[in-house]
Amino acid sequence: MSDTLKHTLLFAFVGLLLVLEGTTNAFGVFSGSWNSALTILNMGLISAIMAIGVNLQWGFAGLFNVGIMGFTALGGLAVVLTSMPPTPGAWQAGGWQILLALVLGAATIAAAIYSYRVMAAGKARTLTLLAILIVGFVVYRAALDPGVEAIESINPALEGNIGGFGLPVLLAWPLGGLLAAGVAWMIGKTALGLRSDYLAIATLGIAEIIIAVLKNEDWLSRGVKNVVGLPRPLPYEVDLQADPAFVNQAAAWGMDATTASTLYVKLGYALMFTVVLLVFLWMAQMALKSPWGRMMRAIRDNEVAANAMGKHVTRRHLQVFILGSAICGVAGAMMTTLDSQLTPGTYNPLRFTFLIWVMVIVGGSGNNFGAVLGGLLVWFLWIKVEPMGVMLIELVTSGMSEDSSLRAHLLESASHMRLFTMGLVLLLVLRFSPRGLIPEK
Repeated sequence: MSDTLKHTLLFAFVGLLLVLEGTTNAFGVFSGSWNSALTILNMGLISAIMAIGVNLQWGFAGLFNVGIMGFTALGGLAVVLTSMPPTPGAWQAGGWQILLALVLGAATIAAAIYSYRVMAAGKARTLTLLAILIVGFVVYRAALDPGVEAIESINPALEGNIGGFGLPVLLAWPLGGLLAAGVAWMIGKTALGLRSDYLAIATLGIAEIIIAVLKNEDWLSRGVKNVVGLPRPLPYEVDLQADPAFVNQAAAWGMDATTASTLYVKLGYALMFTVVLLVFLWMAQMALKSPWGRMMRAIRDNEVAANAMGKHVTRRHLQVFILGSAICGVAGAMMTTLDSQLTPGTYNPLRFTFLIWVMVIVGGSGNNFGAVLGGLLVWFLWIKVEPMGVMLIELVTSGMSEDSSLRAHLLESASHMRLFTMGLVLLLVLRFSPRGLIPEK
């Protein structure tokens, strides 16, 4: 069997799973609902985009980034800052003070870096740096705290944040990538000189810092109160259900308005996400086949030899780190747009970092099509493994009495089948296809 046919059949298998999910209610696994199938597909497409970003960093350059969650969250924040209308009176109450505080904070850091570079090592430099940082921090907080307090006191039950710029929400997708790229640049300038294991620790820690900021800075993202009712590129379902023209069209399709509106919106998102995925896939393929892509793989395989040939390894690592993080930022903005809300408390490393890594490894590190396949397949398994686990446990314990404590315990533990299955899938792939389902050529 040729590689092309094999890879086509793998994608066809994923498509078949989605069709079964939409059409068949079998074995207690498939729901027989196109609503569920499109929900899985939309999140699978977003996961595939994130997997492409990670594949750029790891598959192209060998960078072990464990901070994917942070860049995804920054993309979500971009949706709030871009599309939400400004909170009335927020800028006048404290917005300009916060902006001034951020400028003062950046000036403090710049002054500290400049002093470190121009002064000779010794006690004088150390004392100067301490003085700059302490004074700068005091001035920064003196400007920031009153502004934050003023904004968070504005209708805290519903607002209490600065809001956004009221721009079309689709602009938030590229802006989410730019925001993630900017933060990636700052991280890369300091962390990319570290060895791979230390880079992983640094990126994981920075991602946790980003999430902590989103959870605690209410003036920016409402913290754990969440931002709900975000603008959408497609209408809300309730608005469609209130439109007589749409209700009549749904009746012509043989569906009720509720079902038709849900399918209409989710299918619209699926088309938009597919376009974005294809654009990123095409760009990643062009990069892979270009001299830049060949250079990145040469650096990945032997940094010493690449450096000896005159390649600036750290600079190239910074480039690919920024590109991969920007793609994750775009995916994060897309996901927040799909959810119509920003919920900082839901970002966790298991879902937004390590599961993406499983997708890249299972699909095939270094192969962009493998990353897409891994994103779609692993996300489907992540969603459907729990009902599969319930079915399996019911089958195994069918001979036990209904009041058996062991049977009840096993059924209650079915949700843990997700973690078990992901580990099992990863082990099987690494054992029988260590380069992934679609290996790098």
